[in-house]
Amino acid sequence: VPTCEAYDPAFAYETAEIVRHGIERMYGPEPDDVFYYLTLTNENVVMPPMPDGSGPGIVEGLYRWAEAPAGDGPAATILFSGAAHTAARAAAAELAERWGVRAELWSATSYQRLRVEAMAVERRNRLRPGAPPETARVTDLLASSAGPIVAVTDFQRAVPDQVARWIPEGRRWTSLGTDGFGRSDTREALRRFFETDAAHVVVAVLSALAADGTIPADRVDEAIAHHHLDV
Repeated sequence: VPTCEAYDPAFAYETAEIVRHGIERMYGPEPDDVFYYLTLTNENVVMPPMPDGSGPGIVEGLYRWAEAPAGDGPAATILFSGAAHTAARAAAAELAERWGVRAELWSATSYQRLRVEAMAVERRNRLRPGAPPETARVTDLLASSAGPIVAVTDFQRAVPDQVARWIPEGRRWTSLGTDGFGRSDTREALRRFFETDAAHVVVAVLSALAADGTIPADRVDEAIAHHHLDV
């Protein structure tokens, strides 16, 4: 739906920034004929403060939420949306403490916005063959990160996969989502069933590192056994 601006904010300050931007865009001096669709969560989670300079990235769809811990371990990048931030943050902590992997965290507030911008860049490049080629915003942003990229969402994997083909060249991409039939259970049980909880984010990162030859494959087996995952 071209007039729909879809967002999946993870934090209160993201919601506030998106609402502020939406009101200005829809009702400002030069209003656009659009509407905003925000997905909110009702989980009780302490909200962090807004990082300095994150405002534009929140509206544009992606920004670095936390840098990787210092150290010499393998690097990885985790993208989260909405309520999936709890799994991503827990996974990053475990990766650092138990597996020696330095994962940075990015908040993907809108894969739709990233895709729309990337397609506009492709169009400009296609119709201006003599001009210097432009690069999609998602490509530029993730080029500043390192290691394989794992995206986790409470939506289906098709949502983050919207931007998969604009990932920087040579980077491995893995998406985790809730593909399958609708079910009724606790959040913890559902996220384990759909393989979007912290344990599966940890295994996804380690598996990608092993596929890249950065760590031995038996480390992945060790993590699977540690979390008692059903393979």
